[in-house]
Amino acid sequence: MSFAKPRLQAAEIPGPAGGVAAGLRDLFAPLDGLLTCGGDPRLALDRARLNAYGCGPSPSPDIWSFASSTASTISERAYARAGLAREELLRAAIDVGLDEAFDTRIEAMRAELKACLELPNDVAVIFSASGTDAQLHALFLARCRSEAVLTTIVVGCDQTGSGTFHTARGRHFANLTARGSVVGKDAPIPGLSCDSMGLPLFDGTAGCAARADIDDAVLRAIEAAVAGGSDVLLHIMDSSKLGWGAPGAACLADIGRRWPQRVQVVVDACQMRLTRTRLQNYLDRGYMVLISGSKFFGGPAFSGALLLPGCIPCPRGDAFADSLKDYAGRSDWPKGWTLRSQLSNRPNLGQWLRWEAALEEIGAYYSVPADFRTFALRQLHDGVESLIARSPSLDPVMASGPACGSDDEEFSCPTIFPFMIRRRGMPISADECQLLYRALARDVRELVVGSARNQEIAGRRCLLGQPVRVDGAQPTAVLRLCLGARQVIEAWAPDPGLAQQRLQGELDRIAALLAKLELVLDRMGELRSTELSHGV
Repeated sequence: MSFAKPRLQAAEIPGPAGGVAAGLRDLFAPLDGLLTCGGDPRLALDRARLNAYGCGPSPSPDIWSFASSTASTISERAYARAGLAREELLRAAIDVGLDEAFDTRIEAMRAELKACLELPNDVAVIFSASGTDAQLHALFLARCRSEAVLTTIVVGCDQTGSGTFHTARGRHFANLTARGSVVGKDAPIPGLSCDSMGLPLFDGTAGCAARADIDDAVLRAIEAAVAGGSDVLLHIMDSSKLGWGAPGAACLADIGRRWPQRVQVVVDACQMRLTRTRLQNYLDRGYMVLISGSKFFGGPAFSGALLLPGCIPCPRGDAFADSLKDYAGRSDWPKGWTLRSQLSNRPNLGQWLRWEAALEEIGAYYSVPADFRTFALRQLHDGVESLIARSPSLDPVMASGPACGSDDEEFSCPTIFPFMIRRRGMPISADECQLLYRALARDVRELVVGSARNQEIAGRRCLLGQPVRVDGAQPTAVLRLCLGARQVIEAWAPDPGLAQQRLQGELDRIAALLAKLELVLDRMGELRSTELSHGV
């Protein structure tokens, strides 16, 4: 990795009061602290130095992580890159000042991301602290391009991030933003506040079944909004928390024919379980695309971005720029965009370093030969599906919905495996599912009696995707076992025999994880008291 050499000038380092010196001082902070700053409050560390997802800021190779739908621990290679990036930025900042050095580095990262994803030069990359922050950027751009009032329609509102309920209406989604602004959760953001409608993917009457009328529901919602005088920002789902996608290709084509000037589309592809070909196809249609460097790729949580096709220009004027000041800095937006002058030049060091780590993972994944990526995910898919099917307590939740070209290359089969859990023949409650999820992530040998093998399994820390609540007469939840880029990267070897051996090792770990689930499931009554003793 190297930085583009910025133009040299005399370094201006004022006294202790602040300015460049204060920025340089921030770069001397411990790397773990930098990686957890400038993001969502869920990055805060507890007494065990873990965030809300059970991940620490430094590598934890002893944890078995199959949680790439939620969050992953940082890998050793990504952590090393973040450390090197901090050192190189520090040297560049001494030469030319932090603002110029930081802006230069972010521009280089835009080029690197586009090269990894094989995107053309005219695609714009807007970095953000999370996919949720990026949703506000998309709403801002849609608002700038619309001359009418705007209504957002969110497809898959029950299987997207919880903050979407707020951002889709142009409201603050927390009390503190990633840039440190104190705001009121659910308070309107001036210039962005609008009406919104959510369309769930769950049937609503049959547990985890998918609704069959989602395409028709999307068309009806757009028709009603347009008839009422609104333009529409349509959030479509490429891959939901359960790996579902909607609406279908025919529905999207119909929307394009019927309302070419009234409907703007933003794709929620934050899971990044799509091929580069499909990603480009979205941009070719003029869609905005939300992505993240975490989720499938396994970078640290809270690294988001919005991709813009070349047909979407820099907004004219700055009528709505004030709405961004709490959620974006100058370097987040590409050089040459005039609205940058309305934004703070204070760098978000945490967001930057998390993206450095994510780019390391993205580059490593695409350095694996394409044929092996496809082979590995297929082999792992077949193995995981078989293990879950043979488990006495797990009911798999089938993939549903046309995942918009999901038959492409390595994503021809699902990489998220949701399942419901039964205890004594009955689905466990949503609260019990949360309890089990937390128990899997910690050492619970004190709960398990029996063989040394059982003790070893009970002591293993295992991360799964967070439970997804399913409302009904008796609310329950599903857990998610996820395959991500890291399993492919770590399995790859030029020697086919060694690669196959590594894939089998991944499946052995998954089998042990499911065995731990079975061991703990019969001890639900004891889990709560042990959690209290551990201060959970």
